[in-house]
Amino acid sequence: MSSQKPLRIGLFSYRSNPHCGGQGVYVKNLSRALADLGHRVAVISGPPDPCLDPDIPLHRLPCLDLYNPENPFRTPSLRELADPLNLIEWIGVSTTGFPEPFTFGLRAYRFLRRRLRNFDVLHDNQSLSYGIAMIARRVPTVATIHHPITVDRELAIRSVRSFPKKLKHLRWHSFISMQRRVAPHFARIITVSRSSQRDIAREFKVPADRLRVVPNGINTRQFRPLPGVTRAQNRIIVTTSSEIPLKGLDFLLEAVADIARRRAIRLVVVGTAKENGGVVRLIRRLKIAEQVHFTGRIDHAEFVRQYARATLAVVPSVYEGFGLPVGEAMACGVPVISTTGGALPEVVGDAGILVPPADPKSLRQAIIALLDDPQRAHALGQAGYRRVKDLFTWERAAAQTVAVYREVMDAHDRV
Repeated sequence: MSSQKPLRIGLFSYRSNPHCGGQGVYVKNLSRALADLGHRVAVISGPPDPCLDPDIPLHRLPCLDLYNPENPFRTPSLRELADPLNLIEWIGVSTTGFPEPFTFGLRAYRFLRRRLRNFDVLHDNQSLSYGIAMIARRVPTVATIHHPITVDRELAIRSVRSFPKKLKHLRWHSFISMQRRVAPHFARIITVSRSSQRDIAREFKVPADRLRVVPNGINTRQFRPLPGVTRAQNRIIVTTSSEIPLKGLDFLLEAVADIARRRAIRLVVVGTAKENGGVVRLIRRLKIAEQVHFTGRIDHAEFVRQYARATLAVVPSVYEGFGLPVGEAMACGVPVISTTGGALPEVVGDAGILVPPADPKSLRQAIIALLDDPQRAHALGQAGYRRVKDLFTWERAAAQTVAVYREVMDAHDRV
């Protein structure tokens, strides 16, 4: 621990699933690593519960939680709608928008406006809300932008042909206009890769001297090799079942279908497919239902066992701001094939095989080449494990994040 005094840190997170999605994983692991450095960390969170360690205080901001998978898009009670923020949230969702970043920021301001003296620095995890901007005027505040959501929007619009569906995507992503206005007002913005740094500067018009690159860590206590577990032959693992165009699962399915015409292959997809969703329909059309297995929801121990049994892991994303799945696979010693989408080459380095995004043919060739070369696959698995241990730990990320906190605190004091 540095001789400088410990900081009192407030970490905001409007969406906080600790098991999937980069934002929830980020807040859970960063809060732990900051606390391990001796700082006092409190998390101010939207749903779902980020499942923090018991020693880290959690302030859950009540909301309608209309995206709760156990009761999605429910009709709120009149008593709930008497709160203006709840009413705004309900109207936004009812008109196919995504109001959570906006409403979360105002709820955070309402919650903290009489508690701001309790914190030395506050850290916004990509809500980029007007409410957070109001807080930043009074307390030193840092924001993390994992990658500009403009990329998601453009890929989503390109993935559909009908004009009404394009309008739906535009409406859903309408919160981006708020984020573009708010981002340039932060004294410092953390991002997780050089690729995201370039894209944020361009898309959000943020001066380059305000951006700091702090790569994510990988929880190597959880993601690790399992001694004694034998890797299966011709068994590929992918850790997204998402139909979001950004994740590129369709291109991997096309590659698997091509391989399946020539040889035995099995694709294990960690997650659950939507019944009659686009992924399921594509699997039927490609006639690879026997080759593709969805694990459904699994606990962490089973997740790591799936990695341990896999011959190789594929990350087919069209774009990633960092790419936690590729780092997690590498931490488990699994040889990796990844696209060059966004920041993925920065994470993989020379410890995996890189192919162009949205290119099933290149994926197919890389998969076959690695399946046919077990010695190379083993060497890449070992190289990936060493790369994560050397470069991508949460302890390292936390120390670099604290350095940014102190920068913005110094700048705030001068103002």
